[in-house]
Amino acid sequence: MPQPPASNLQPPTSSLQPPLLTDGQRWTIVGLLAASMTINLLDRQTLSVLAPLLREQWKWTNAQYAYIAVAFNLGMMLGQIPAGTLMDRIGTRIGLPILFVTWSFICATHAIAGPGTAIESVATTLYGLVPGVPAVAAGLAGFIVLRFLMGLAECGNYTAGIKALAGLFPPATRSRAGGLFNAGAQFGSVIAPSLILSLLVVQLGMSWRAAFVIPAVLGLLWLVPWLAVFPDKQTMAAISIKPAAAGASAATAAADVGLGQLITNHKVLGLFLIRAFSGPITTFYWTWLPLYLRSGRGLTLFATGFLASVPNLIGMGGNIVGGLITDRFVAKFGTDRGRKLGFTCAFSLGALSMVMPWVGNDYLAVLLMGLALFGNQWVAAAYIGTVGDVVPQQLAGRVNGIAGFGDNGAATLAVLFTGVIVDHYGWSKVFIGAGMMPLLAMLSLYFVLRKIEPARFD
Repeated sequence: MPQPPASNLQPPTSSLQPPLLTDGQRWTIVGLLAASMTINLLDRQTLSVLAPLLREQWKWTNAQYAYIAVAFNLGMMLGQIPAGTLMDRIGTRIGLPILFVTWSFICATHAIAGPGTAIESVATTLYGLVPGVPAVAAGLAGFIVLRFLMGLAECGNYTAGIKALAGLFPPATRSRAGGLFNAGAQFGSVIAPSLILSLLVVQLGMSWRAAFVIPAVLGLLWLVPWLAVFPDKQTMAAISIKPAAAGASAATAAADVGLGQLITNHKVLGLFLIRAFSGPITTFYWTWLPLYLRSGRGLTLFATGFLASVPNLIGMGGNIVGGLITDRFVAKFGTDRGRKLGFTCAFSLGALSMVMPWVGNDYLAVLLMGLALFGNQWVAAAYIGTVGDVVPQQLAGRVNGIAGFGDNGAATLAVLFTGVIVDHYGWSKVFIGAGMMPLLAMLSLYFVLRKIEPARFD
């Protein structure tokens, strides 16, 4: 009897083996994740960059502007765990675009806010439903509500990236990949002041309304390469790199680990505290740096737009250089000692914020703020690598959602108190407090997270 063709005897080889990604494809994904962070921060920073202009136009105080920033961070805080759960359930490939489109639409909607607009009328009604909130100046309620919604939408971008990198890269290169990914955020904060304030508003004479729409609309082009390149959820599950075996923790199925087990685990708590004490520093500079240069140091709008980019540019180097150095430390000293050495160097640089009250020269001040941000972004690169050391990719979304909740909760309080403190006491006390935060994060690393190894949930 004739034999059937060989192709009918067994399924194709591709169906027997999980599809793999080449190194080039993995690093392309890192580049796309970095680009998503750049767009995320460009959209987010638009309001911070325009704040000096809007404050002068509508006579907002620092404390009133802080309400807007608080609303954004409150949205970021409340959205963290739901966003992490969304990423774990439907995957990064589809979950991130859903958030991307949502925040882009909300960013563009800022252009039709302000006194006398329909958004202001609706927002004033919604704002008035919250008990105990103070009365706000004209135009403020609309921006408060929009920033809250934008925070809800934007918070998942960072979590999506960390989840993807936890599965795509082994410990030896994860901090490097995480640093490049997080550098996208700093790059967005670098180009935002010069692009929006110095170029679009000052040089080209565009209105502040156009400055909200243009970045939001152009950013949507990112969706095309992302959907073409990033693998689906099943493929990611097949190729994901697992943490090194660690007894019962390696045998515990990710699906069986509940939110309560994650929250009560001391290693997850350590990650939570590291972000709670380091994340608000970057948020502080993103939120207040243009106002500090404008009102605290008396610079012109053009100079503010230019010099506000410099600390963020230096900080961007912390992601890349810090990630490379941390990976070298890991290769030489092992995961635990190597990560801790990277963290310690980074925390030490981050503490430089506290010297600002005694720096009179504007250029030196900008340089020192840049070094502080360099250290804090180095922390971010080391942190991203550490998440994959502690939990598998299937849990990374929820774990980073929990840590992000701490980050944005602390940032909400920090932003609120910054506005009040600056109005009453000036900038000095704020910078001293910002310099102390990395030292608290260091204590959390050594005394709460302790050894960097896979967490046990049994």
